[in-house]
Amino acid sequence: MSQQGGRPTGPEDDWWGRLYDDATGDTGPAPAPDSLDDRFASASGALDADGPAPAGPPPAPTVPGPRPAAPAAPADLPPRPAGPPPRAPWDPPPAGAADPAAAPPGTGRPPRPRPSPPPTAPTPGTAFGPWTPAAAPPPPPTAPPGPQPADGSALRPSRLEPPPGPLPSRAHVGSRPPTYDPEPTALPPADPDALDDLVPDTVLDGARYGACTLRAASVRGDSARYRGEPRRDALLTARFGTGERALVLVALATGARTAPGAHRAAAEACRWIGAAVGRSHARLVEDIRAARRGDLKSGLHRLTDRSLGGLRAGAADRGLQPGARAAALRCLLLPADPACRIRVFFGVGPGGLFRLRDGAWQDIEPEGTEARGEPVVGFGSPPSKTPGGDRLTMDLGIPTPPSPYEPAPEPAREPFRFRTSVARPGDTLLMCGTGLADPLRGERELRAHLADRWSRSEPPGLAAFLADTQVRVKGYADDRTAVAVWEA
Repeated sequence: MSQQGGRPTGPEDDWWGRLYDDATGDTGPAPAPDSLDDRFASASGALDADGPAPAGPPPAPTVPGPRPAAPAAPADLPPRPAGPPPRAPWDPPPAGAADPAAAPPGTGRPPRPRPSPPPTAPTPGTAFGPWTPAAAPPPPPTAPPGPQPADGSALRPSRLEPPPGPLPSRAHVGSRPPTYDPEPTALPPADPDALDDLVPDTVLDGARYGACTLRAASVRGDSARYRGEPRRDALLTARFGTGERALVLVALATGARTAPGAHRAAAEACRWIGAAVGRSHARLVEDIRAARRGDLKSGLHRLTDRSLGGLRAGAADRGLQPGARAAALRCLLLPADPACRIRVFFGVGPGGLFRLRDGAWQDIEPEGTEARGEPVVGFGSPPSKTPGGDRLTMDLGIPTPPSPYEPAPEPAREPFRFRTSVARPGDTLLMCGTGLADPLRGERELRAHLADRWSRSEPPGLAAFLADTQVRVKGYADDRTAVAVWEA
């Protein structure tokens, strides 16, 4: 029929009748064999390496025999109990059976959750092969037992014990801590027009030249920190020259306690001696390497007088008393040549010079000499009091003019101190001001602590050295300035 429901009008609808016409015969069975055995024989012939299967009826398939009976259970096994097989924990219980994991009726408790089934290992005979347990990790190596003490307590093997090291640095020594706070509190007053006059609370420096390692630190004392006063100690580290002919100078100075501007006098004394040594460093290196002790002593005495004389001259120019610009000055000369082990100390004023050798302290502070060396024209005595007078004006027949520093500045009251020493490997040389020298001489516990800290083959780092120099002792609150040299 058409889409509008009318009668067919032509042959276009004959396909519908031909498809469902009852006269069309069934195809029926195919003439070729199409059973399961036929298909098996056809496939076997196609895969045969000798060629296609011969024509004719296919051979009868080989039927495998019955499976062998399962082996009987050993006689020593107990008989299996009658009844249903045991149920795995994760299998649901049979209908009507009580779940042991469920809460008893009437308790009001929720049922306990069933555990998830554990992972099963492949059993023998499956595609994964036989299962073997994982090998246990080997036990860690143990040290052989050492000797046992008489009391039966165990001894730790010596090869597992860490090497002994120095004790940690301490905040203070003695029966009780000092009165002042251990850290800075008040800052010194500042002048907006003289900010370069400010002195930092702490100065830290270090170097390594030749066979020695240098550590230097200067710290404001507890009393100055509490009162907001500047640090009166000044520290200078400088190298002059290059290579093996270089010379290292370390200078520390301390201004007079009661003098105004004591920190300026100390800093100026360090600059004066630094400039004098720097200009003469080549000659000083030659004298040190040749061990000319007499030349070194007289030459360094003149340089020290010149430096401190400059302070006195500056005080006279300002109309001050000579003592107002006085300072204690202590210096150490270290040649950079590794083959030269001579260390030279010189200076004026109190302080300390110590040597740590074989774990014991030695006080090697030299005695002051009465000889003052030749005065320096213009910085010490007036020209009329120099040996032979002013040769330049005398040769020309001109009378000696009066000194511009009248009345003449007084000479330094402290005697000149000088010492040369030959360092040994393992020595530690310590030069310090009175802020550390006095407690080191007066407190046995401080000497023992620093001896333990500084007797090692490796010198301490800058931070560790600073901590060591700040170990406080009650009754000693001045600035701490220390210069230590470790010999390789």
